[in-house]
Amino acid sequence: MPENTNDQPDTTASPLEEFLDTTPTADESRAPLLGTTRKQGRQRKLQMAKSKDPELGPLELLPGTWEADGTGWNMIALPFAGGDHGFRLLLNQYDETLVFSLVDKGIPNRGVSHDHDRETDQFLVALDYEQGIHQVAVVDRPESDVHGDPGAAIHHEPGLFLNMLNRIPDGFDIARLATIPHGDSVLALGKSRKRKGLAPIPRMFGTPIGEDDTFEDDDYLEPYKFFHEHPFKGTVGAASFPGFDPTEPHQLLRLANRGLEDQVKATTILEFDSTHPTGGISNIPFVVRQANASSMKSMFWIHEMKDGSLRMQYLQVVMLDFFRREDGLPGRMQWPHVSINTLTRRPDVEPGPRALTTDADR
Repeated sequence: MPENTNDQPDTTASPLEEFLDTTPTADESRAPLLGTTRKQGRQRKLQMAKSKDPELGPLELLPGTWEADGTGWNMIALPFAGGDHGFRLLLNQYDETLVFSLVDKGIPNRGVSHDHDRETDQFLVALDYEQGIHQVAVVDRPESDVHGDPGAAIHHEPGLFLNMLNRIPDGFDIARLATIPHGDSVLALGKSRKRKGLAPIPRMFGTPIGEDDTFEDDDYLEPYKFFHEHPFKGTVGAASFPGFDPTEPHQLLRLANRGLEDQVKATTILEFDSTHPTGGISNIPFVVRQANASSMKSMFWIHEMKDGSLRMQYLQVVMLDFFRREDGLPGRMQWPHVSINTLTRRPDVEPGPRALTTDADR
């Protein structure tokens, strides 16, 4: 994903320099918000999350239930025994429920100075989330009989967003932990920022990395060319709807923002990247052999609307590595698995215990 051009130059010390430095860092002034030394015997707390809780920091607008009806779009290339090239390109339109419900406060990471005479503890706040996704419409190319039916569950993800209150090396003040039932575990570090008005959606290309030619000139990438020329419209019947183009998946986020420039008061931006130092993805052996999930990058835009409502957009790219590269470089081709959506937050009511289950089971 594009580099963040709005971030200020990083003037924080490297992790090694911070470890050796016995002088309290400037950002430690955030710690007393939780009341925090070992001598004080501070209590860790588990609570139902509440919107605009200052201890959540940049995550303060997330608590609650977020919903989207048919505005989610997903693209993934998968190994496939049928067809001419050993893969199929799968596109989904989807509904989503994303619930941020529990907050864990006062989480201590214990540490001491290099001379062992002073505690240098770090404190975190963790916000639980659970994501459930059901497909509304689906198509693949070449066509298969394994893509599931409308209404089928296609994703479930429990995880945590972390707000790091102090001792923030390299400016990473947030992190995301995600667990995916396919057998994947993700740690992505990130940075947050806030700006006035509506933030722009960056451009991204959805075609795989590792081919010699562009998708227009490469028969191997024919499924991408087909859906570029015939974008997937799912159940949307409006003649003006352009459809989902896998080569430019960001376009539908931009379309959803059209005409809102004067309605958004402020935007909180959360950016996560598993390729930052100490981040990464761990996968079960089958996934590593067949289609290794090697990296995850995601951006969330939380819009504070002038009418008091909240709106969220995200763009996420997981790289799946499979098949030998054709451009002469070592390693496997990298296939972008892209998900985008625009959600609104339900008014502040407690989510029901079956908020994420499929319709047939409710």
